[in-house]
Amino acid sequence: MKGASVAITGVSAYSARAYGRIPGANDRLNVGLIGCGNIGNSHLKALLEMADEANIEVVGVCDVYQTRAQHFQDRISKVGGNPARKRDYRELLEMKEVDYVAIAVPEHQHAQMTLDTLDAGKHLYCEKPMTHTLAEAQAVVSKVGQTGLKMQVGVQGMSDDSYSSANRAIRAGKLGPVVEAQMDYVRNYPVDLGPWKRGVRSDLPRPADLDWDAWLGSAPKRPWSASRYYEWRNYKDYSGGISSDLFIHRLTRILKACDLTYPKRMVGMGGIYLWDDGRELPDSFELLGEYPAVEGVTPGMTVHMLGTMANAHGLDHCIRGHKATLVFTKEGWKIIDEESKEILETHVKTGSESIGLHHRNLQSAIRFGSSLACPIELGLYGVAAIVMANESWFQKRMISWDFEASKMV
Repeated sequence: MKGASVAITGVSAYSARAYGRIPGANDRLNVGLIGCGNIGNSHLKALLEMADEANIEVVGVCDVYQTRAQHFQDRISKVGGNPARKRDYRELLEMKEVDYVAIAVPEHQHAQMTLDTLDAGKHLYCEKPMTHTLAEAQAVVSKVGQTGLKMQVGVQGMSDDSYSSANRAIRAGKLGPVVEAQMDYVRNYPVDLGPWKRGVRSDLPRPADLDWDAWLGSAPKRPWSASRYYEWRNYKDYSGGISSDLFIHRLTRILKACDLTYPKRMVGMGGIYLWDDGRELPDSFELLGEYPAVEGVTPGMTVHMLGTMANAHGLDHCIRGHKATLVFTKEGWKIIDEESKEILETHVKTGSESIGLHHRNLQSAIRFGSSLACPIELGLYGVAAIVMANESWFQKRMISWDFEASKMV
């Protein structure tokens, strides 16, 4: 399988002490990792690199594909660890020594694994989007409220302070009333291999140690499909495609900066324009949402996301106010006066779009009660927007939000 086993670099130099218990250390956090694919690899790499300094240990790994789980177990063992290896994630949740769990699996599994993790009394880091459906997101928010456990949503860009600092600037009136925000997530895939396609043969047999039924979870039951397993982001049962895999990163930044919650209405436009290869989700997509007034921020505003996968020419990432525009840059942001076009203020960011920083923030929240960089509320409002946009595309109609009933209509 292409990309099934990804080498973890920069870890072998770490000593076995990184995985030995320090006598008297009562703040060690033990981590269980669910999902041993490419994104799981990014989590494992970050966790191993911080193990000594952050006083953590990866004590268990889990995947329905045991070859992948074995690979992770071997990597940890090479630097002195002794992690358990599980196929069923519920067995990992039963491990008393696990303090928090990192979930890095396809989107359709996020909700059930999250709810089960919370029921098991574990804190967690769940990859984005928080859930696959809006009802699932609302259930997760309710469960976190009931348990009081810490949950970090995996939009790691929230560990960059550009967006919280932009919020302070906006609330200080430096832009005037905000009327519009825009960002993009654009790519240019080769013509012979479209978005998230990996050249997998449709007749590729199922690996003997892969539990297909467990991978499907609550999704509709169907015979083994190599393309659905290896290229799952193209299928609506498991993913929201561009909207949920890419836009969620950018949109959450705007939600944070402008204190946005549910959109009044949402439109998703696009299509399968270049790669009609069996995929169910668009290869080019745009989202346009209208948000209600937020006191001290906006009298009402629109948000636009561009997501073509066939052209990488992007948009300015900016928030437009009546007095000035805040433009995000690689270094942070700058505010440009609307009349004079002068740069009124700049901000040099701290932090970055980092899985490692996101884990450290969660660890601080568990140990000291620190505020989470991407709490469940941001996760919920992000899911609301992308689900509504996708639903608009599927139905070919505008989708509105019923604020009294708290549902889309």
